[in-house]
Amino acid sequence: MPTRDSAWPEGTPCWVDCQVDDTTAAREFYSRLFGWEIADGPEEFGGYLMAMKDGRAAAGIGPKPDGMPMPSVWTTYIAADSTDAVAEKITAAGGQVMMPPFDVADVGRMFVGLDSTGGAFGVWEAKSHIGVGIFNEPNTLCWNELHTRQYAEAKRFYAEVYGYTYTGMMGETEDGYATFALPGSEDGVGGICDDTAMPDAPEAPTHWLTWFAVDDVDASTALVTQLGGQAMMPATDMPVGRASVVAGPQGEFFGLIAVQAPAEAD
Repeated sequence: MPTRDSAWPEGTPCWVDCQVDDTTAAREFYSRLFGWEIADGPEEFGGYLMAMKDGRAAAGIGPKPDGMPMPSVWTTYIAADSTDAVAEKITAAGGQVMMPPFDVADVGRMFVGLDSTGGAFGVWEAKSHIGVGIFNEPNTLCWNELHTRQYAEAKRFYAEVYGYTYTGMMGETEDGYATFALPGSEDGVGGICDDTAMPDAPEAPTHWLTWFAVDDVDASTALVTQLGGQAMMPATDMPVGRASVVAGPQGEFFGLIAVQAPAEAD
């Protein structure tokens, strides 16, 4: 069971949460879909809910900010050693900081930024809350990827801010999909997808897509629809496993994937 108890390295997608109109309805949906135990946060956190699996933090659910019209959405947070330093890098690289970094009680320091192509993401500096404490197993976060129609520019931006290096799916960097690695490492911690290279990709603004692992993609996709959500991309066999893209009843979309087990040696 992959778990973690210490802060994630800077540049690693480390946390996800969804902002919705009705957190009570979202609690019901995700507890039934993923079997999460979803606990109320402290009153001063404004109705934020913490989704737990096996006693460890898996994801968050929160209300939308007052007076800020926005769709329901899953947000990817990227780890920072210093949110203030990363905020400066974002601005220098052509992005925007939506609000100055601020402390969330004693759990962390954060802000939300826009990359230079308009993609929104959170930045998280861990204190008592490191981000996900359980991952890469069924009903937990397993991958985060940026979808953009400005592929080269997005890669430049994140390389300047976080020092990412890129490797394409076939070992090339310009094949429409690249994994990104932290400085000094070759291990991919997320991906960037060129939606212009995907013939069936919708004309959508730059966005981060959250992927959750499941045991059975077809069954989980069917359950999403039974619970009032939608299948945006039906279950499909892909090189990395069988996957679908779905939307919850309040419109927030996310991916489901059953990662293939390594082949056994003869």
